[in-house]
Amino acid sequence: MTTLTDLESEVRSYSRSWPTVFDRAVGSTMYDHDGKAYLDFFAGAGALNYGHNNAVLKNVLLDYLRDDRVVHSLDMFTTAREEFLRTFSSHILQPRDLDYKVVFPGPGGANAVEAALKLARKVTGRESVVNFTNAFHGMTLGALSVTGNAMKRGGAGIPLVHATPMPYDDYFDGDVPDFLYLERLLEDAGGGLNEPAAVIVESVQGEGGINTARAEWLRGLSALCKKHGILLILDDIQMGCGRTGGFFSFEEAGIVPDIVCLSKSISGYGLPMALTLVKPELDIWEPGEHNGTFRGFNPAFVTATEAIRTYWSDDALERSTVTKGLAIEARFNALVARYPEHHLVAKGRGLARGLEMPSGEIAGQVTAEAFERGLLVETSGPDDEVIKLLPALTITDSELDRGLSIIEKAVAAVLTRS
Repeated sequence: MTTLTDLESEVRSYSRSWPTVFDRAVGSTMYDHDGKAYLDFFAGAGALNYGHNNAVLKNVLLDYLRDDRVVHSLDMFTTAREEFLRTFSSHILQPRDLDYKVVFPGPGGANAVEAALKLARKVTGRESVVNFTNAFHGMTLGALSVTGNAMKRGGAGIPLVHATPMPYDDYFDGDVPDFLYLERLLEDAGGGLNEPAAVIVESVQGEGGINTARAEWLRGLSALCKKHGILLILDDIQMGCGRTGGFFSFEEAGIVPDIVCLSKSISGYGLPMALTLVKPELDIWEPGEHNGTFRGFNPAFVTATEAIRTYWSDDALERSTVTKGLAIEARFNALVARYPEHHLVAKGRGLARGLEMPSGEIAGQVTAEAFERGLLVETSGPDDEVIKLLPALTITDSELDRGLSIIEKAVAAVLTRS
């Protein structure tokens, strides 16, 4: 009999880590075709901040479709588009004193990054972009050029140019002052660094290993960009929409990036949607200069609007996310103390958390052990050495406790036999 692996490309990844066929999902639980339940600490790689099939969002989506409302509209104005734009402005931008115009660049995060890079080069007339070690910004060519992972970059098949990597916060374990290298190159006529159009950065590097930039580091980077007339692009695709606490991951630092990239959980329901937010003075596009067939997916506008109204009319979700994140931090710190000989490291902010293991092999064994015990959790980092937690922000305290207990047992099972 032909199997699914016979029919689908070898490029598959998650189905290798979790070798079952999933059928249903509700909240923080997925069920395979045999009915076995798995607690989900993956949440669609951060696309499901409000859980699977969130009932509030599902109801507005079904009502919208049942009434034969517009589904596909390119960039034509629709009532769904208008309601999203007005709600995003009134509930997200205005309370934070942020003045951005919204670009709908296409359905995914890489589209948001490509639009940001393209616009930064158009605005400045420069080609070069500064990125950071262990960054991840997407799998299209422009996004790959500012991504750090060698395996992903290697898939491009051509040279990835016009980008220069710089050390991310604490890359040298505190041995080198912040921005020493970048600042010297920017100010040295003999440094060989092409004048950058932009710097692109993540407040927390998810795929890079849950590396967290300090607020003061982000403020220093913002000031350095302003000093040299460089646009600051903040990639908030995985860490935005409340993942670290505030709606935007950069709120804690008090900075205002020139361009912000959002996707993943902006639709609230796992429907494809992406935004590139730009300061009004940067909005110099010609009509149709950047477009795409699926930049007007109205069902995503509908669920995004309801997600914002439901979860961002007050600070309850933000406070809950911070509290739950601290609970994970405490449990991970206890694991670090329990196994000092293995040099584990607890990392992260909010509900983006990581536990760095001695190697990618050991981290993979832990996540495989967790899967056997009914938990979906992935790895990240340059060598997949970090156990990466991205549970839904709506996860219950009991579900969080149960998942952490599974991780503790999986870590104990692997480290005691390694």
